[in-house]
Amino acid sequence: MSLGQFRRCATTFALIMAACCSSALAQVTPEPLSRIAFGSCAKQDQPQPIWDSVIATKPEIFLFIGDNIYGDSEDMNVLKQKWAQLGAQPGYQRLKQQCPVYAVWDDHDYGLNDGGREYRMKRESQQVFLDFFEEAVDSPRRTREGLYGSRTYGPPGKQVQIILLDTRYFRSPLTKRTTEYELGEGDRGPYATNSGPDVVMLGETQWKWLEEELKKPAQLRIIASSIQFLSDGHRWEGWGLFPAERQRLLDLIKQTRANGVLFISGDRHSAEISGQDSGLGYQIIDVTSSSLNSPGKWHTETNLHRLSTKYVHENFGTILIDWTESDPTVRAQVRDINGEVVMQHRVRLSELQIRN
Repeated sequence: MSLGQFRRCATTFALIMAACCSSALAQVTPEPLSRIAFGSCAKQDQPQPIWDSVIATKPEIFLFIGDNIYGDSEDMNVLKQKWAQLGAQPGYQRLKQQCPVYAVWDDHDYGLNDGGREYRMKRESQQVFLDFFEEAVDSPRRTREGLYGSRTYGPPGKQVQIILLDTRYFRSPLTKRTTEYELGEGDRGPYATNSGPDVVMLGETQWKWLEEELKKPAQLRIIASSIQFLSDGHRWEGWGLFPAERQRLLDLIKQTRANGVLFISGDRHSAEISGQDSGLGYQIIDVTSSSLNSPGKWHTETNLHRLSTKYVHENFGTILIDWTESDPTVRAQVRDINGEVVMQHRVRLSELQIRN
């Protein structure tokens, strides 16, 4: 072996070992995770000034939970170019220096608007996605179908489990609605609910994985769904279109006796906090934060589970856990472009316990 070949081999080995160590250490942290930021819907070809406010909250991790770019292509070179545009954003570069980024996709960064399992380039898109976010070479997300993943942070007794669901790779095609709506009506949107026996959101492999994850010890479980989990008044994408699948997830939480579940979601180009008493003994909360730089305009969407107002300007989310208290307080927040809190749900960990 020549000296040049030896050096190339040594460099490759070092990179592999670094990636492997990074993957392992990400889940073993001596200090509890107490400051989490999250967001969705970032137009990669537009300014992204909100990153300065995200960074100012001093997050220990940022969860990018979908529509992280607007790719919408079957051409992987196009997707790579659009990911590169996000990577070149100065604010995003500063965020990566502040904290790690843990990401999952929604339809536009998946590659097909409102797309599900029918997107024919999903395997290729998955690898492009993982390359951009520098996923470790030994990560299960590199070898299995779908981007779902889980990491647990903090010492025993103060563990935060972060679960990313893939709501795209296995999902059944959507069904078009047959009833008409007019502007100003709360149920706007093009899709109908579907509870047929063959309707799929996560796929059986992901369901089995999720069951095992919910059995693991954790005091707080943040489940990231790219689409809204609770809201079902509008007719755009959301778990409300597949009510049987949503109920299956609620039943799974109860079956596994998973305490401390808190949902976060995106997609809607607006923010709101929803809550539902789902027979678990504690209220299920879904904090929707969207968009980072492409605000919406629809105030009239119905959501019977809404606990807050509907906020339609640029925003991001934060989750703050005060571990110094004997009964830690969890603050789930939506913040505006300046970092000011515009809505919050506050709960103690003792209140997130299954009692039935």
